[in-house]
Formats: sequence, C-alpha cells, structure tokens
Amino acid sequence: MAELITVDDPDDPRLSDYIGLTDVELRRRREPAEGLFIAEGEKVIRRARQTGYEMRSMLLSAKWVDVMRDVIDEVPAPVYAVAPELAERVTGYHVHRGALASMQRKPLPAADELLATARRVVVMESVNDHTNIGAIFRSAAALGMDAVLLSPDCADPLYRRSVKVSMGAVFSVPYARLEAWPKGLEAVREAGFRLLALTPDAKATSIDEAAPHRLERVALMLGAEGDGLSTRALMAADEWVRIPMAHGVDSLNVGAAAAVAFYAVATGRPES
Repeated sequence: MAELITVDDPDDPRLSDYIGLTDVELRRRREPAEGLFIAEGEKVIRRARQTGYEMRSMLLSAKWVDVMRDVIDEVPAPVYAVAPELAERVTGYHVHRGALASMQRKPLPAADELLATARRVVVMESVNDHTNIGAIFRSAAALGMDAVLLSPDCADPLYRRSVKVSMGAVFSVPYARLEAWPKGLEAVREAGFRLLALTPDAKATSIDEAAPHRLERVALMLGAEGDGLSTRALMAADEWVRIPMAHGVDSLNVGAAAAVAFYAVATGRPES
C-alpha cells in the first residue's frame, strides 16, 4: 500500500520529479537521463500501470484521492496530496486532470527485435512535435500497426504531451530508435520490409494503387509536419506513395495523413 503524504511546500525535494513540466528543453534532457516520464490523468496512469510501467510516485489534488484509491492501495510508491495551487506552482501549469504520476521507463528494445516479429511498421523521420507524435501512436495502435521506428532526432514518445495526446497508446505500441539515419533503413529492408515513403509529390503512386495491404511486410515512412521526408529518406525508399486529395487541398496534417495511410496499410491484410 502506498503512503499518502500531504505536502504544502512547493520546494519540497520529494516533488522534484514534477518540477517545470512545461519546460520542454529541461524535461527533454532530464527525463531520459533519470529514467522517468510523467503520466497525466486517471486513464493514462492506469494504462501505464496495466502495461507494466513501475510507478515512482503520484501527485494528486485532494478530490482525486478517492478516485485513485484502488491504485493507492496497490502500489508501494509514495502518493503526494497537494492543493491545486501548489501543484500549479510546482509543475508550471494548471493540472486540469488532477492526477500526475512519475513512472519508471523501460529499456528500449533494439530495432531488429521488433522487425523480427512485426509485419506493419511505422518509420518516423524528424517528427518533433509532441502532439503529432502522440496522434500518430494513437492511430498506429487503433489501426493495427505493429511497431514504430524513430530516426535519431525524433521527439520522445514518453514526453508528457505525447503520452496525453496518445491516451496512453505509446505504452501499447512497441518502438525503437534507429541508430543511424537513413542507413538504419537498410536493416528494415533486409528484414523483408518494403519501404513506402508517404509524400504528396505528384510523382508518387496513389496509395490505393500501391495496395500496401497486399504486401507481406510494409514499413510506412512519415516525415515532419511541413517539411515532410528528407531527400535522403525519399531516395532510400522502395516506392513513393500519396493520399489522393480533392478540392485543391495539397496535403494533410501528418497526424491525419498517418491515420489514413495506416488504414490503407492494415485493411484487408492476411491473418498471421
């Protein structure tokens, strides 16, 4: 059973995991180095626990203590009960969902481990917007993608905003980082995947014509919002594919495009 501790000092060192949650640069450096990430909201906290993440501590406003009572009774980690005003002073923002948990990260698998069993893989290049990362993971989970591979410069999927937007889907879809880019794509191809680069370029094949759902193994490559995939990444692909547009619209937000493309990749695929 967790120990419930009332804290009224924003400088209490026991709250250090929660300091400056809106400072992206600070958290980007600190969280991976210290092996932690922040889960926000009751549903996300529960999902993190259900998928095997260990809790370091929990920060709750008073009215959330009863809601989270079963979790408090199950975990050995300390639970800090604080006033909403104190939570805001510590974290840097109004904690609308009233519940935060500091969770212990798991070691990331190697890319080749994921490729050995996956059939439908997402490959992201330089996607640094945390909202987009979260949206892509949520769609990947919902639409049956098996794994995600990240270029070395992609944002952290376990950053608080990504976790929140994904509704915890970042815990469900296994992911790994490719150590070199775009050289790491060679290992994806060697594992039997056809590399499809999603691009609005007019020279690309319509994704309907490419029929990725008929392929045995597909790796769908996505680039950052605005810039899209780099020239190097496009040149490393086996085929360029595009989503047909209407009414003069040239492209979709990468999160929306990912969802459409994932549906095309997964729909009608043969059973394992």
